[in-house]
Amino acid sequence: MKRYALVTGASRGIGRAIAIELAKDGCSILLNYKSNHAAAQEAKRLIEQAGGEAELMPFDVSQPDAINAALDKWFAAHPDDYIDVLVNNAGIVDDEIMLMMEPEQWHRVIDVNLNGFFYCTRRVIEGMVMNHHGRIINISSISGQAGYPGKVNYSAAKSAMIGVTRALATELAPRHITVNAVSPGLTETDILKQSREYTRPEFMDVKNYPMRRLCRPEEVAYLVSFLCSNRSDYISGQVIGINGAAL
Repeated sequence: MKRYALVTGASRGIGRAIAIELAKDGCSILLNYKSNHAAAQEAKRLIEQAGGEAELMPFDVSQPDAINAALDKWFAAHPDDYIDVLVNNAGIVDDEIMLMMEPEQWHRVIDVNLNGFFYCTRRVIEGMVMNHHGRIINISSISGQAGYPGKVNYSAAKSAMIGVTRALATELAPRHITVNAVSPGLTETDILKQSREYTRPEFMDVKNYPMRRLCRPEEVAYLVSFLCSNRSDYISGQVIGINGAAL
């Protein structure tokens, strides 16, 4: 049976690296993105160039109706299949100090980074439960483990991802479904350029980090690949940092 993996926010950065790596592992990728069709097409091309296959699945993870419509269509076309791997990677930043943060900034970041996990996971786990197998990987962040100024909304969402990972892992363990969180440090991605850290020399100076460099998206993807493999059958409910000893 073909193994399907849904990777949210997979058109760029960490999500794209994960999608490519899982395709190399033999997964057929459901490549989610919100609106950047050109970037999604390029990610699909890279997956196919690596010998894998991918299907574009555009929807906004903060909109449950859009998620259900996209997945209903997919399940109707694949009545004998289910999604065995879910990587909740989609995320945004909208940094501001708490004193100046508008309610819209708070809700927007929570909606995408946290509520998106709920909407996507709730829709996908039924197939995993029925088939007694599945892998759920939640992409958290070092910001969810250590506080940084100007990131209260993002830190709240990413910290919550750690809590839901541990709770959901206990719920799904009897069905042989593992749930883990991966927590990268500062990573060389477009989203970093949108964050407050990118304008702060003390954060961006690699001499301030133990390994004297930032994390690379591919390094996160290697860890996700392992957690989705049968070599990780007894690893669940864990939060694994990938930060070069920065935390």
